Amino acid sequence: MYKIGIIGDRDTVLGFMALGFVVEDVKSTEEAAKKLHAMAKSGAYATIFITENYAMQIEEEMNRYKDMPLPAVISLPGQGGSTGYGMNNIRSAVERAVGADILFKE
Repeated sequence: MYKIGIIGDRDTVLGFMALGFVVEDVKSTEEAAKKLHAMAKSGAYATIFITENYAMQIEEEMNRYKDMPLPAVISLPGQGGSTGYGMNNIRSAVERAVGADILFKE
């Protein structure tokens, strides 16, 4: 059975432990990138969430996995709220898959 992981700052990710996520508390961009690669390389994860504050900084690292079936690497808003980065990535993925932007504008 595959795992679900989340990478981000302690205050944002700690609560996900109660949901059964594998939580990786990181303090730097470099650490976030290393954790992402280690989790993806393990083959044990179906989904890896990364808080937007780190996802924006390691976008190139995340792009390595965007055309792979597993793991799905998805950004989530952090403690400071949404920056719109995650929604833009989802919109782009849907557009690549479907051929058109079918998501409703807010």
